[in-house]
Amino acid sequence: MAENIIEMRHITKRFGTLVANEDVNLNVEKGEVHALLGENGAGKSTLMNCLYGMYDTYEGEIIFDGKPVVIDDPKHAIALGIGMVHQHFMLIPVLTVIENVVLGLKDNKQVLDLKGAAARFTELGKKYNMEIDPWAKVEQLSVGQQQRVEILKALYRDARLLILDEPTAVLTPGEIDGLFDIMTALKNEGRTVIFISHKLNEIMRICDRCTVLRLGRVEATVRIDEVKDRNHLAALMVGRDVQLITDKAPCQLCGVQLEVENLTALSDMGLPAVQDMSFDIQGGEILGICGVDGNGQSELVQCITGLRKPTSGTIRIGGQDTTGASAREVLKKNVSHIPEDRHKFGMIGPMNIEENFILVSYKENLYSKKGLLNWNWIGKHSDELVKDYNVKTPNAKEEAKNLSGGNQQKMVVGRELDRSPRLLVAVHPSRGLDIGATKYIQSQIVRQRDNGTAVMMVSTELDELMELSDRILVMYEGQNMGILIQQEATREKLGALMAGIRDGDED
Repeated sequence: MAENIIEMRHITKRFGTLVANEDVNLNVEKGEVHALLGENGAGKSTLMNCLYGMYDTYEGEIIFDGKPVVIDDPKHAIALGIGMVHQHFMLIPVLTVIENVVLGLKDNKQVLDLKGAAARFTELGKKYNMEIDPWAKVEQLSVGQQQRVEILKALYRDARLLILDEPTAVLTPGEIDGLFDIMTALKNEGRTVIFISHKLNEIMRICDRCTVLRLGRVEATVRIDEVKDRNHLAALMVGRDVQLITDKAPCQLCGVQLEVENLTALSDMGLPAVQDMSFDIQGGEILGICGVDGNGQSELVQCITGLRKPTSGTIRIGGQDTTGASAREVLKKNVSHIPEDRHKFGMIGPMNIEENFILVSYKENLYSKKGLLNWNWIGKHSDELVKDYNVKTPNAKEEAKNLSGGNQQKMVVGRELDRSPRLLVAVHPSRGLDIGATKYIQSQIVRQRDNGTAVMMVSTELDELMELSDRILVMYEGQNMGILIQQEATREKLGALMAGIRDGDED
């Protein structure tokens, strides 16, 4: 019988009256990749934060490597050999990679040997095929590179148990393959990985066992090689059968709603980000925007939604020139925007859910009259949106910052889709969402399309793009590499275009 590296017994964690984890028992074997699966708000991250010492008050006990332990802060967890890569990275952008790695480590020497630390870090990077310049500033790194820094930082501190919280949420398909290679290498060394995720395909591919949490309690622990298919895991996660394919009728085009002609824009660094981009979207269709993160998608969206001024070219919404218009002016054209960074562009954390729901529409009829907000109607409507989009919260008076990341996303998506726009610009609409919420949001986007909305959907999830889009535009280095209709789009064709290779190009 396999030996457990960790046993969490009867763990209960409360936040006031909210019970996030209730009588949870989790056993993780040495040398396995163990998935922790559950809906948004099911208590996955909370449970792991208890294990990592982020929360020091909870009921129950933890056995690590056969011995009872009380882990009351992350330093204690690290000393035991537990490392955690959080969903939102814990790196200081203005410091170098190696400064982030050694930050907080005790050293008996009076002078910090950064060169020696950098040499050891570089050797670790070579060993696990994660080479990163130790002297680069974190703010200069891509998201995928920052994640590698977090993993290497944990390995630098001799982690025997590595917790990865939603590690693939912001990675490209190629980066995900690389991460899984690393996880396999760690497992082969006898290290253990806890993989927090709600991506069923990835769990089926990389994990040995899976513990499913539902509403803060353990629903089941299963061996992946005994699971029939991902539908089985989905049903355990949400408590019912889930339709894993989004129904979509043929599109009914009803006139051009967005026109982009010869658009050019610069990045924040003053470098070319969008180059001579031209396309249009009709009402009644979904145009997917595909590409590796950092190839101009963000700048393109920002130009269209009034958050960035283009250097040249034209943007027309509903036939009206909106080139260089402000975000408020664009939104007045009946445009909804699900932003890529909900914290920066989509919500205000200290405001409650009701206040976040009305951020765009507070001046409209029903919401206000003669300058006074109609809180009675706003409250009722907010309760309806919370219910419709399954935002897990005690009530709509809860501050948005207290919601889990997935529930914050559902709040933002619900607000934007509720406005019944003529143009919907949706950037990573299902990022961080579990399968049940993902399929609901996707069905709502398709419903908008069927009601005549023009949908521009940016995503790095190829399966999502190929399933929902009527046409797919691929961006590479700010350029339009081509547009494929849904029936022509394959992972191979899209992957080649994402790498900058068109049909007929020389190898």
